[in-house]
Amino acid sequence: MHAVIGVVILSQLIPVINAMDGGCILDITELEGLSKPGNIIIGAVFPLHLDKVYHHVSFTEKPPKTTCTTFHFESYQHLHALIFAVEEINKDITILPNISIGFQTYDSCTMLHKDLEGTLQILTGSGGVIPNYRCLRNIPLSSVIGHSISTHSISVAHILGLYRYPQISYFSTSALLSDRTKFPSFFRTVPSDIYQSQGLAQLTKQLNWTWVGLLAVDNDYGQQGIQLVTKELLKAGACVAFSETILRNQADRNALYIVNVIKKSTANTVVIFSNDIDFVPVLDEMLRQNISSKIFIASEAWSTSTLAAMTRFSKLLLGTVGFAFHSATVPEFQAFLNKIHPSTPLGGKWMKIFWEQAFGCKFSSGMTINRSSEAAAKECTGDENLDNVRNSFNDASTVRVAYNVYTAVHAVGKALEDLNNCRKETGPQGSCANIWNFKPWQLLPYIRKVRVKMSNERELYFDENGDPPAVYDIVNWQLTPEGAVQQVKVGSYDTKAPSGEVFIINSSVLMWPGRDQQVPPSVCRLSCLPGYRKVITEKEPACCFHCVSCPLGEVSNHTDSLDCFRCPWDQWPNKERTKCLQKTIEYLSYDEPLGTTLTSVSVASSLFPVAILKLLIDHKSTPIVKASNYSLSCLLLVCLSLCFLCPLVFIGYPQPLNCLLRQATFGIVFSLCISCVLSKTIMVVLAFLATRPSSALKKFTSHNFSYTIICVVFLIQFIVCLLWLSLTPPFPQYNINTHPGVIIIECNEGSTFAFWVMLAYLGLLAFSSFVGAFLSRRLPDVYNEASYITFSMLTFLSVWVSYIPASLSSQGKYIVAMEVFAMLFSSWALVIFMFLPKCFIMLFRPSMNSREYLKMKGVNQAHDAKTF
Repeated sequence: MHAVIGVVILSQLIPVINAMDGGCILDITELEGLSKPGNIIIGAVFPLHLDKVYHHVSFTEKPPKTTCTTFHFESYQHLHALIFAVEEINKDITILPNISIGFQTYDSCTMLHKDLEGTLQILTGSGGVIPNYRCLRNIPLSSVIGHSISTHSISVAHILGLYRYPQISYFSTSALLSDRTKFPSFFRTVPSDIYQSQGLAQLTKQLNWTWVGLLAVDNDYGQQGIQLVTKELLKAGACVAFSETILRNQADRNALYIVNVIKKSTANTVVIFSNDIDFVPVLDEMLRQNISSKIFIASEAWSTSTLAAMTRFSKLLLGTVGFAFHSATVPEFQAFLNKIHPSTPLGGKWMKIFWEQAFGCKFSSGMTINRSSEAAAKECTGDENLDNVRNSFNDASTVRVAYNVYTAVHAVGKALEDLNNCRKETGPQGSCANIWNFKPWQLLPYIRKVRVKMSNERELYFDENGDPPAVYDIVNWQLTPEGAVQQVKVGSYDTKAPSGEVFIINSSVLMWPGRDQQVPPSVCRLSCLPGYRKVITEKEPACCFHCVSCPLGEVSNHTDSLDCFRCPWDQWPNKERTKCLQKTIEYLSYDEPLGTTLTSVSVASSLFPVAILKLLIDHKSTPIVKASNYSLSCLLLVCLSLCFLCPLVFIGYPQPLNCLLRQATFGIVFSLCISCVLSKTIMVVLAFLATRPSSALKKFTSHNFSYTIICVVFLIQFIVCLLWLSLTPPFPQYNINTHPGVIIIECNEGSTFAFWVMLAYLGLLAFSSFVGAFLSRRLPDVYNEASYITFSMLTFLSVWVSYIPASLSSQGKYIVAMEVFAMLFSSWALVIFMFLPKCFIMLFRPSMNSREYLKMKGVNQAHDAKTF
């Protein structure tokens, strides 16, 4: 038993002894750090320098020591946000009574290997790096704050995840870090780029930018971010004009090629997914080539950068719109920053660098670190006062990234408080860890469930992926009256806001380059105006479309319409094809000139037969009236008056009753009229033939026979019309096919065959009268009407024969007008040729209407009859 115990103790002591002898310590001597002792340690790595001197590596000798350049005031502020938060927690006895929190921080110089070195040194807990060893056994490491770059956070998270050390980043936004399987102990106080990409796509849609260029740095942050943005832009209907990469392994970041691509592109808007230090070389090249017509959309990594906001870039960056982390104020933080001094215990080398650059001086002790301070014109005395200067370090009126650092520290403090207040029955898995000596995995459940109420009234918590609620400020780069560039908040993007308030932007306060202050367009093609539709070709992006006019009968009433839609049946596009207008309703109306004229002519014409009838009645005892069959003539005149009134049924809005009766009325009235003429013709022939001795035709010359003829002829037409109205009655209909843009309200005849049968029967009656009258035109009689009937029927037939082709070539109301014309002209033909000569004799040649003239003509006609 003693031997076994001895072997176990010896197996544990040997690695420690070897480590103390230096055998297990990694040779890392370049790290510069700042630390403060405490019962519990928080680790952090900050990129206090943004760049380095690029040395040539020959691989034949030890690589030279890395020289960091470009000391970053904002990153130095982030470090002090951590110090301030730690001091707040230590001062508050209600959080961790009798327990102090210390920290251990290092400068990564924005280099991956220094981030890894700093993390390993934090894990070891001493000045050297001993893998898998924690030298400060009684001082637990609670968590690591960082890192700022997503690629660095991913690499570090793989290491910290092995030990389940909580890692809380304040600036890494890559969506890859939300994978709980790969990064089980990673958390962050900034939203994932998934939300930012959705917001950026919404921003481009809000500002009508559909032709966008993309530029991203060649790390996980840039490449993953730009992929997400591309996906969301395509969803929002925008297109990518180009996508280029900033190469960090080149001193100029490939700026010349990138700027040439931006210069040649027709896209006026470029999304930049990069940090500021890698984007500055591109700005320098654009400045050299004098390119200032582009609008940049900034990701959160540089949207509030003071490095890019230098005066020399103001011409290029004016109008830039970007997403920034939500701003907040930290009480007393401003005063805390202004109290720092090189003589304070936490001063050190970084403090001297900051002091020299902030006041443009150098320390006489020769501790000038940054080359830019070597040319300082004065010596640093230590009496300089930060209250007298304002720079990106001590400007804490509103903080963004520093607030995320401050929040991360308080999240750790709240988790430690919850662990310290643990009760066995409520602890994870029914147990509680010792606050003085806990394992990293024992703190993880408390980090996952932590909820911290912050100074801006918002609550910090982590979802199942370790991400906080997503909230951004939308900022616009504007010029101050002094000519400096400032980032002005113009909106917000808050995924937890009520519906309708998630994305808010105040377009009225946006400022753009130029005087008109209109949103600069960024489109591959100008929008298709209403009346046109977009046509996309296969070889071009969807945004590079062509505008094609809407087809006949279709409209589009908004810009960039993909399709035109057909107007309702009773509407028609306007000339521009932007909206549907009510179609013109067409029918032969009483109110229009044509309808008014025809109505007036019809009514006036109907009075002429009445006047003639009055004349016949007044002269009914005269030979010319008696010879023309007085009763038939009176009936014919009444029918002619009705014929003149028939057009009134055809004029006006086609009501169902009008449509039902108008053709039947026309057929019946005109049949009655022509039957009278036919009866007259037959009676003329019979009267001549019956004058021969022993003629059997005398019995047919009575008035009753003439009425019989009229009744039989009329009855046939009446039966035809009755069958027509009974079987296929006419009805009103809307004709929208004959003439585009016009609704023709017309009567559908029900049966076209029945209409032509009715008209053909009229033609047969007229033709029969014409033939009979033509054959008997030379029969001897004093007042022979055969010649008049011949001319009247010839005219009647000519009118209706002409109507047939005229009606077939007419449309709409003109078909009705043609039929009305035919009625009037054919009726006037009967009036003129059959009654006008008689009226002329009765009125102006009364001598010809006497018995003496009749006897004299009778002797002559008797002689002619013998000759005939």
